[in-house]
Amino acid sequence: MLRTLAAFFAALAFAGAADKPNLLFIFADDMTWKAIDALSEEDIDTPNLDRLVEQGTVFTHAYNSGGWHGAVCVASRTMLNTGYQLWRVQAAEKTLKRDFADKGRSWSQQLSAAGYRTCFSGKWHVQMKPEQIFDEVRNIRPGMPGSVKAAYERPVEGQPDPWDPTDRSIGGFWKGGKHWSEVIVDDYQVFIDSEDERPWFMYLAFNAPHDPRQMPQEFLDLYPLERMKTPANFLPVYPYRDPMAAPQSLRDEKLAPSPRTEFAVKTHRREYYAIVSHMDAQVGRILEGLAQSPDADNTVICFTADHGLGCGEHGLMGKQNMYDHSVRVPFILAGPGVPKGKQLAAPIYLQDVMPTFLQLAGAEIPEDVDFQSVLPLLEGKGTPRKQVFGAYRSHQRMITRDGKKLILYPEAKVARVFDLTKDPDERNDLIATAEGQKIASDLFGQLVAELDRQGDSIDLGAAYPGL
Repeated sequence: MLRTLAAFFAALAFAGAADKPNLLFIFADDMTWKAIDALSEEDIDTPNLDRLVEQGTVFTHAYNSGGWHGAVCVASRTMLNTGYQLWRVQAAEKTLKRDFADKGRSWSQQLSAAGYRTCFSGKWHVQMKPEQIFDEVRNIRPGMPGSVKAAYERPVEGQPDPWDPTDRSIGGFWKGGKHWSEVIVDDYQVFIDSEDERPWFMYLAFNAPHDPRQMPQEFLDLYPLERMKTPANFLPVYPYRDPMAAPQSLRDEKLAPSPRTEFAVKTHRREYYAIVSHMDAQVGRILEGLAQSPDADNTVICFTADHGLGCGEHGLMGKQNMYDHSVRVPFILAGPGVPKGKQLAAPIYLQDVMPTFLQLAGAEIPEDVDFQSVLPLLEGKGTPRKQVFGAYRSHQRMITRDGKKLILYPEAKVARVFDLTKDPDERNDLIATAEGQKIASDLFGQLVAELDRQGDSIDLGAAYPGL
């Protein structure tokens, strides 16, 4: 199916635009949807992302559909670069080079074929080498910066904290001598300073705000401990962490002691907010560099993240769960033709940026791509999804539809139901009520049908015969 650039220009009223837009993809790691001041009630400093929100359209309900092991980012990034949904891309993961890179079917290669100069810098974590699919590759970073034992199971109130997030001597984000968030912005500036006149696509993947959360002292100083609050849905211990396969032994969950304490959670949230603010400053450098370049009026920007994160919510410290803090991400689209200051609640997957950018480039969107361009939604002409689903290994399944959510832990035969409109923090499980039973029954059939369509082999009927 060929969606032409001319049709897009007509739909979005690009007055006199003749050139293909440059495409800038800015990707955060472990960033919950709430971690932008302009989009939530969180007390966090993100002036540059706030500015991007004002300059574009925000999809407030963007999701990642999960993962097949603890490194959820692998699934998220592989879906992004192939266009395949979760279980389909898991089946294809071992043959990505043969079936995608060698055949020119990856996201960046399709943009290259449409006449784009492509460049990558930052975190990768996909079973294809960036050098195989991008024209230019600068700094490639591993799945996470190297950490140390002192970063885990801390802090304990009344005891010295063994971890210092500003200590540059232990490497991590400072391995190589310069903070990784700053390095990829340097790469961006070198790339856009080229005299090559082709339109460009740049994929900038921050490792931040993934742990180990390290940042210069001035950003930590923004968040004295007395400024921090525990989340409304804080719990010392999540009651289902073992059946959901997120026990204390899981790497992410080991970051803080268990049971969680308000002191430990506030400390981790302080560091999380500080590294987000440091990343925000680097986004500011990107926006300023673009504003001073000849490409300022012809570049579409997408800012999103591979998945969210728990940082004390529900007693969880990771992303291996189906709560909104971990499955929802920020998703901002800005640039020529994109409405400014607009927010849309239509549910999307973050990987919808892949066909969106292909459509912007006038490239063909392969028929087997499972995601959808969001461009029609900008004009209110598209048909939004009715639901999104999520999964984690064989241990969790989720569906969200019409403001209601059903979470299943099949191996423990546990079901949880939430009314997100009335209870956005997901604190009041309705499963034991008549209302909750009806919601569960309605959503269960939709979930089973969706999972069957996506090739998920799990048998939910055996675990939940009553639904």
